[in-house]
Amino acid sequence: MLELACGPGTWTPELARHASTLTAVDSSPEMLRVARERTADEHVRFELGDLFDWRPERRYDVVFFGFWISHVPLDRFADFWELVADCLAPGGRVLFIDDAYRTADELVEGEESSTIRRRLSDGTRHRAVKVPHEPAELQDRLARLGWDVEVRPTSGPFYWGRGKPTPSAA
Repeated sequence: MLELACGPGTWTPELARHASTLTAVDSSPEMLRVARERTADEHVRFELGDLFDWRPERRYDVVFFGFWISHVPLDRFADFWELVADCLAPGGRVLFIDDAYRTADELVEGEESSTIRRRLSDGTRHRAVKVPHEPAELQDRLARLGWDVEVRPTSGPFYWGRGKPTPSAA
């Protein structure tokens, strides 16, 4: 299994319970340190990598990312999904979870913009990408890229998706 953008390892310990091996990738050395501390499992390998440049050394049966797809700029969306396809072994599948939550205070460039400003718990403010995908729109966008992915809403602004490349795209 491969976890992209593992961040502080929120999902990593649970994923490790269900995988014979798990590679967790993130672009932040600090987040990888926290994830490592949170996940004491010899079958987990942590790897530093910018997902817009990183390439896998092997293929995986499952690729997972939690609360990442909304941070992929729309102009890099297709490239990101090419990476996901490159990471999958034949017959492999993708699983993700995310949300479309953005507060009025975060919308510094208006509701149509995917740029937000978030205040962290330490009080600092940072600009970030936050694309508010709607499940049906996201499912259609992925179909146009050659993916057979089911995207379903849950409670509130949350949604999950699972699927694989369509046979002709694989």
